[in-house]
Amino acid sequence: MSNEICNLEPQALWENFYQLTRIPRPSKHEERIQDFIYQFGKGLGLETIKDEAGNIIIRKPATPGMENRKGVILQGHLDMVPQKNSDKTHDFANDPIEAFVDGEWVTANGTTLGADNGIGVAAAMTVLASKDLVHGPVEALFTATEETGMDGAEGLKAGVLQGEILLNTDSEDEGELYVGCAGGEDANVKFTYSEVAVPAGSTAFKLDITGLKGGHSGMDIILQRGNANKVFFRLLDEAHRKTGVRLAAIDGGSLRNAIPREAFGVITVAAENVAALKSALEAEFALVKKELLATEPDMKMVLVETEMPAVLIDETTQVNLSKGVMACPNGVIRMSDSMPGLVETSSNLAIVKSDPATKTVTLASLMRSSVDSVKEELARRIEAVFTLAGAQVKMTGAYPGWKPNMDSPILKTMQSVYHEKYGKVPEIKAIHAGLECGILGGTYPHWDMISFGPTIRFPHSPDEKVNIATVGKFWNFLVETLKNIPAK
Repeated sequence: MSNEICNLEPQALWENFYQLTRIPRPSKHEERIQDFIYQFGKGLGLETIKDEAGNIIIRKPATPGMENRKGVILQGHLDMVPQKNSDKTHDFANDPIEAFVDGEWVTANGTTLGADNGIGVAAAMTVLASKDLVHGPVEALFTATEETGMDGAEGLKAGVLQGEILLNTDSEDEGELYVGCAGGEDANVKFTYSEVAVPAGSTAFKLDITGLKGGHSGMDIILQRGNANKVFFRLLDEAHRKTGVRLAAIDGGSLRNAIPREAFGVITVAAENVAALKSALEAEFALVKKELLATEPDMKMVLVETEMPAVLIDETTQVNLSKGVMACPNGVIRMSDSMPGLVETSSNLAIVKSDPATKTVTLASLMRSSVDSVKEELARRIEAVFTLAGAQVKMTGAYPGWKPNMDSPILKTMQSVYHEKYGKVPEIKAIHAGLECGILGGTYPHWDMISFGPTIRFPHSPDEKVNIATVGKFWNFLVETLKNIPAK
């Protein structure tokens, strides 16, 4: 792909974003992007720190006459979600993102774009490098490994940052100011199975569920999209009841915070039941297709004969696994009573994978809620489902939500700035996703925090795209906000 995005406005921001697309930065593989940002700060002659958690902190003094303003922390995360279409050849650990302009949007060729949170990172870089912006003391906090555990936010030490106002740039709807977010927790499930021989006279098939839209398991959960893991095991359960079909392997989903778009399995059935298997799968898939027609018009089921597997998962474990997946709470669990249109609680059954080396099937589900007690109750429900199914269950990675403060001084400032610049008052919202603000606010409870950003659609999926015009509005709003930060 060309560097055509460098010609977009604001040019300096887009040039910085283009540089980010050149550097592989999937979660847990962030050494190169951390080094790039560190050298970027040093190259500007600014105080630059890398802490033990992999966070990069860069300090820029106030411009003349603005020294008495409250210090601002511009915060974004360096990592990105590595999702690609199954037919796309791409190595996220080594290959650059192929970003391009598509009408009013910037998107990528068959992969995630990394606008989440690359645009916010690029904006902070642009502020740091600018010689003509007006601002008080600025610190840029580039956090590590946000997408797979918020490791950087969790590892940030108290007393390192000097500012009083945090501007998080990880929201995805321009014209909205976010003042709260959901907390989260991971359910880790493990079935241990016995290997059994394939019955004589069997035929093997590869069963693929593809074409679902997927998306961000927080932002997009309200869209009621299909879950490939749920679809696969619904079909498998129905076919088993009618034909005795057996499961040899399953590979569904890839990331805990992405709605699973695809699930692939290897199954076997007695040769005399092949026709019945096809009939049962086609009939059940037709029902699912009809149920999800509005949200998943491109969903496909493909059944093709394949090489015979060496062994099968024992039937008891197969049945328990199928029932467990079918019973597992998934999708929107409850809407918020206090903020209309906001999902309060949800769950995403993200991953189901078998491993013949360990004779296990592991599952991962990410729970989110803006009410911690409800999140914990949901965790117990999921634990109950899979414990009854004979699996081991462990809860990990719990992090708190961010409670809205409607009396926030920076909220009032930004509302006023936006109204004066664009002639309307921005919407005030909470987000059903795990912004780092909840964790950071626990370490720095005195911070006054807001999250905002440009319009990004379908993050965490290969359809991710960012609206070009809103990047300009986001940038101009940031510039004006920095001018209007109140005095200490």
